[in-house]
Amino acid sequence: MDIITELKDETLLEKYKLPKGSMTLVDAELSGQMDRETSGLRKTMASGGSAANTIHGLARLGIESAYVGKIGNDDLGRFFLKDMEIAGIYPILYQSFTETGRVMAYVSPDSERTMATCLGAAIELSADDIVPGIFNGHDYLYIEGYLINNHKLFAKAIQMGKENGLKVCVDLASFTVVDQYRDILQSDIQQVDIIFANEEEARSLTGLAPDDALKALAESCEIAVVKIGAEGSLIRKGNGAVHVPAPRVKSIDTTGAGDIYAAGFLYGLAHSLDLEKSGMIGTLLASRVIQVMGPKLPEEVWREVVGEIGAVARRQ
Repeated sequence: MDIITELKDETLLEKYKLPKGSMTLVDAELSGQMDRETSGLRKTMASGGSAANTIHGLARLGIESAYVGKIGNDDLGRFFLKDMEIAGIYPILYQSFTETGRVMAYVSPDSERTMATCLGAAIELSADDIVPGIFNGHDYLYIEGYLINNHKLFAKAIQMGKENGLKVCVDLASFTVVDQYRDILQSDIQQVDIIFANEEEARSLTGLAPDDALKALAESCEIAVVKIGAEGSLIRKGNGAVHVPAPRVKSIDTTGAGDIYAAGFLYGLAHSLDLEKSGMIGTLLASRVIQVMGPKLPEEVWREVVGEIGAVARRQ
């Protein structure tokens, strides 16, 4: 679950040594302490997690989808399950006696988000849970980079996805994750079909600036995407590369921007659109979600963007 808190300044981040814009793992005690310390600030709650945000976006776009994870037998877990079912996502949710994982997402006044993550039951998902047949009927497997913390699970998911003929997609998730697991990631992504990274993650993995990092990543996979914030995104397949600019909008909260970009991009690929149009749809969704608080678009915004996405798809 995502518990999103609007900060008045960066004092909390400095106190708990949370690198701005990153994800830091914390235990349940520290997570609870920070939650209590910010009790007087505005908060919102939503089912979250990087892959869950992406799959919610795909479901809203009419893509048949499923989600694999682990929850606790508690109120947060029941909220998460119900939210999946309401969205029309097939939930493959194992249950644990450990409490449901939660992310304390802190939004700075400049709209940048910093996450303190207590994995809870989520960390108990294991390679043994990835059983034969789990990917039947699907074409794409989307894995969040945070899963690299359990490398056995990460590697088995990629292996079984490839064995079942799925296009395997990995979002690098956070530059702190890449810093910690750089060597492993550099090896594992040789088996991946599509890589999503932001500028910091791409630099951390390759040591290169965005354009050169894009080229390096594209040598390891079929499609590489490097998101460059307000400047949009760079996309490369083989020797062909495109730059999709982003519209200038007032950003309130960047939580979930990369996740919903991936949803839009994969929606485009699933409908056989080219890289530019797929990137445009991802950019459209990302530009909308940063104008609201939280990682999901409100119903009234979805009604608007569906028509805009159709217009992009029909462009000559």
